[in-house]
Amino acid sequence: MIKAFKYKIYPTDGQKMLMSKHFGHCRWVYNWGLDTKQKAYKETGKSPGKFDLSNMLPSMKKQEATVWLKEVNAQSLQAALENLDMAFNAFFNKRSEFPKFKSKNSSKQSFTIPCGVKIDYDHGRVWLPKFKEAIKIKLSRKIVGRITKSTVSKNAAGEYHISILANDELEAPTKPELTTKNDILGIDVGIKAFCVTSEGEVVENPRFLRSKQERLKLIQRKLSHKQKGSKNRKKAQLKVAKLHQKIVNKRTDFLHKLSTRLVRENQAIAREDLNVKGMMQNHKLARAIGEVAWAQFDSICKYKTEWYGKWYLQIGRFEASSKTGNECGHYYKGLTLDQRTWECPECGIVYDRDVNAARNIRDWAFIAYNKNLVPTGGGEVKSVRSKDDIQRKPKKIASGKVSVGQKECSARTSESPSL
Repeated sequence: MIKAFKYKIYPTDGQKMLMSKHFGHCRWVYNWGLDTKQKAYKETGKSPGKFDLSNMLPSMKKQEATVWLKEVNAQSLQAALENLDMAFNAFFNKRSEFPKFKSKNSSKQSFTIPCGVKIDYDHGRVWLPKFKEAIKIKLSRKIVGRITKSTVSKNAAGEYHISILANDELEAPTKPELTTKNDILGIDVGIKAFCVTSEGEVVENPRFLRSKQERLKLIQRKLSHKQKGSKNRKKAQLKVAKLHQKIVNKRTDFLHKLSTRLVRENQAIAREDLNVKGMMQNHKLARAIGEVAWAQFDSICKYKTEWYGKWYLQIGRFEASSKTGNECGHYYKGLTLDQRTWECPECGIVYDRDVNAARNIRDWAFIAYNKNLVPTGGGEVKSVRSKDDIQRKPKKIASGKVSVGQKECSARTSESPSL
């Protein structure tokens, strides 16, 4: 199993200069490869592959105009072309947009080292190819496994990090068999509360951005008054970047601690698929939605369930989890966004919309798992619910998608469950 380990490094001024050359040279090679492929395709209808471009690099280092390519690690230049090839593959597979040229003014700079990285745990140093001296590193934990690839990066706040991929040659833990719905923890995310679980636990929204909003406004106002291109403007930009990075660090720390606790304490986690990109189009809620980082939380939960041998289940984004009564299955069409509780006109039960949604997510995910998935593998979910799952008065709900683990499939339902 492959895991990533990220550490903060503290290069000297000379090492920072060499890193800047790596950032710039790899960016130039990436842009050169993209430009070469585009021109070749316009002229001949075909574009050179990554190996064709890599074979051009030795001759370019002998040319006077590009002899400076010798200053950096040759494997990092080849890795830049491989990243370009991956970007094109993602575009052709409709997973991203067409590759764009990289800018030296980007907030994040990075270069990849395929091999040759060594760690000195006794002295807290890391050795990189082309660097004559070891770089100081803050080792928070020991790397387990064989190092396969490393990436050195610099963020807008001027901090340097190294991300190391290591393969421990071990298989992922076996996932347990889910026998009851109580083996699953349903999670409903929100803005007022970060998330509510099917067990009734409410995790408050820490609102890291809002707590620093006034300070952020002040230093951004000072930045706007600085003359463009001046040293004072660069200093003001660095202050803004450091505050933003502090907010990011706090949010990331919160998400990691919460996700680790939820994954360790439960055999399976069930979530609702959300169209976050579409929800961000609502300019009244865009800042609040971006602040809670739902997509990042989902991504972290997915890979941690694989690490710990747990299940990650997901129901469709169009399922009416808040409007469907968990006890009776009644569909309450009149529920509005500002209503936090609602009384069922059929049975008289007063539902908390968030807890009710989390329990519906748990129940519907268990039905999908129980009917369409074996514990040892995947399988298409053809139908999530049926008439056998209804105890009283089935109501129509929307159709959507249901995914279990990493697979998605269409699911069209006409009844609501009550387990």
